[in-house]
Amino acid sequence: MRMLFSLLTSAALIYLVLLAAVYFNQHRLLYLPNVPARTLVTTPARYGLAYENVRFETEDGVSLHGWFLPVQGATTTVLFFHGNAGNISHRLDSLAIFARLGLQVLIFDYRGYGESSGKPSETGTYRDATGAWHYLTVTRGIASQDIVLFGRSLGGAVAIELASRVDAGALMVESSFTSVPEMAATLYPFLPVRWLARLHYPSLQRIGDVQCPVLVLHSENDEIIPFKHGQSLYRAAPQPKAFYVMGGGHNDGFFVSGDAYVQALDDFLRTHTGNRN
Repeated sequence: MRMLFSLLTSAALIYLVLLAAVYFNQHRLLYLPNVPARTLVTTPARYGLAYENVRFETEDGVSLHGWFLPVQGATTTVLFFHGNAGNISHRLDSLAIFARLGLQVLIFDYRGYGESSGKPSETGTYRDATGAWHYLTVTRGIASQDIVLFGRSLGGAVAIELASRVDAGALMVESSFTSVPEMAATLYPFLPVRWLARLHYPSLQRIGDVQCPVLVLHSENDEIIPFKHGQSLYRAAPQPKAFYVMGGGHNDGFFVSGDAYVQALDDFLRTHTGNRN
């Protein structure tokens, strides 16, 4: 009995330590600017794409870095929110796809990512999104209805939050989750993550407030964010909306789906925006 009690006590202590580690390290688990690296490894010039280095400030004084990729004669501009790892230089394949569709793009790094200053946080990413929106609509003078918000993975949550409070032309959400607690419950079913959560990104609650056309894209084979998250977001989104089932995994779904993926984006944009590439 003493041995059993000792084992149970040790197990309880280990579990408590694990709970504390998860509670106090949530930011480190979610935000991964140094994976694979924070340094920009290339530029759009690698794909022969014209681009401008841009900087803009958020309402709390954080300096953000990004690229603006102009396209002559473009009628639509994409505001690109990337995932939780790496930086803008790891998204060239997507930038090439948008250029192929005749879309201008602003892609930027959240605070603490790439060449942007500051430290990432949930509130911070929302402020970063507002700063990027202000840069396009005020500094660049682009009409709000000519801007399409595109978010992948964590970026989908940031894009949904912004779309719930601005008058964007459309919203495209790829491989994203319903909320951080729900996502954490999938990854750590043995932990009471809903009680421990300090980060939320409640996309499922917010997407119903979006007042523009919505396209949700998700792979049935997504090994990180289950397909059901994309289905739930789609069901909660207002009309008009569309759903596209990608192939491949979480990080290569758009690439594996190839021309069918590009066609899905084009069909949605042609139907719901002024884009005519």
